[in-house]
This record gives sequence, structure tokens and C-alpha cells, in this order.
Amino acid sequence: METKLNYYLQIADNALILSHRLSEYSSHGPFLEEDLANTNVALDLIGIAESIYNECARIEGKGRIGDDFPYRRGEHEFYNCLLVEQPNRDFAFIMVRQFLTDAFNFYFYSEMTKSKDQFLQAIGFKAIKQVTYHLRRSSEWMIRLGAGTELANGKTQFALDTLWRYSQEFFVASEAEAAMIKAGIGVDLEVVKELWFQKVREILYMSHLSIPENQFQLNGGKQGKHSENLGFILTEMQYLPSKYPEAKW
Repeated sequence: METKLNYYLQIADNALILSHRLSEYSSHGPFLEEDLANTNVALDLIGIAESIYNECARIEGKGRIGDDFPYRRGEHEFYNCLLVEQPNRDFAFIMVRQFLTDAFNFYFYSEMTKSKDQFLQAIGFKAIKQVTYHLRRSSEWMIRLGAGTELANGKTQFALDTLWRYSQEFFVASEAEAAMIKAGIGVDLEVVKELWFQKVREILYMSHLSIPENQFQLNGGKQGKHSENLGFILTEMQYLPSKYPEAKW
């Protein structure tokens, strides 16, 4: 049961932390329609996370509620990948981070619809409708920025060069993932990786951008080892529940 719970939390934590990062950019978009689109993506992701956290509380059976998982866990109890916690340095960073994650989410949730776990299967079918739009949007922005002005192309390539070192953690299976894949419940990451690379190469070619030559990779988020960025996120996110632990919302 603990393995299954950890697998669920990995999925939910990725969605939650990226949602929080996107929410930080609310009202700072380049124009109104894009600001609304960014906020809607954040809402989609937090909706996925909420559904999974509620299911985690149910299967754990220890009296916790869904909100306890995002608001009453420490930094080392979060299992999100390092990429989604990286800060919003500028719009190019936001869109590169989003595109790399959206491409993963699209193929990940597509494969999840084949899971033997009925709950995960249902989440996959629900999420795929949303992440299809997410990927289309971020792909269009990658092309718009990369194939735009020299300045836009330079900023986007710099963001890609910086964030690429976090991109392969998606495909490094944790113990929980390996066990769930073996049981026919988890998503086969090798299948997702092949499709992800195909999509990334396609969009980067159209964007006049290049995969960085430096292939050094960082990981550890799935084991609860995070950058300092997650600590700042949780300090803000968990402030009220920590200060008023008995409050009812």
C-alpha cells in the first residue's frame, strides 16, 4: 500500500508544484488572454492534484484528508521532479519549463489510460483532455519565441540550456514507479521517453532551437531530495495551515 501511495504522490506533487509556480505568474502575463490561459493551466493541474490527494487519503485510511498531503508534509516528503520547482526567471523560462513538462504529461497520461488501476485510468482519461491543450499552447509559444526575433530566440535557447539538466528525471524510475510498472499499474517510462524525445525534437526544429550539447543531468526529487526552491514554495503555500492548524476552510 505504501508503494502505491508513493506512486500516487509523485504524480500529484508534480502537478501541484507546477501549478503553484504558474499561479505566481498570475497577472504578469504578456497580455490578458495569455495571463488567463496561464492561470487556467494552473487550475487544471491543481484539479488533477486534488483528485489524487483525496484518493491518497482514502486508501491510506489513517484519518487524514486530501488537504493534509499538500499542506502538512515536509520538504523531503514531496516527490515531484526538480524541473517543476524551478523559478519563473522570465517568460521564456516559464514556457520552456511548461513545454518540457507538457510533452511528458501528454504521453504519460495517455499511457495511464491503459493502467490496470481503475482510479489512475480514470485520472488519465480526465487529464488527457486538459494536457492536450497544454501541449498545443506551449508548443505554439516555443515556435513563436524561438522563430521570432534574435532576442527572443536567444532568451529561449538560454532557458532551454539551463532547464535541460532537469528534463530527464521524468524517465528515471523511482522504486515506487518500478514496482507499479511491474504490476501493470504504472506507466512505462521508456515508451513515454521515446515519444517525448520525438515531440521535443519536432518542436525545437520548428523553433530554430537546439538540444543542449551538455547532457549533464540532475535528479533526486522523486526521492525527496530537492533544490532550495521547494522550501520557499512550501513556506508560502503552507503558511496559513501551519499558523492556524485547527482552522477549517
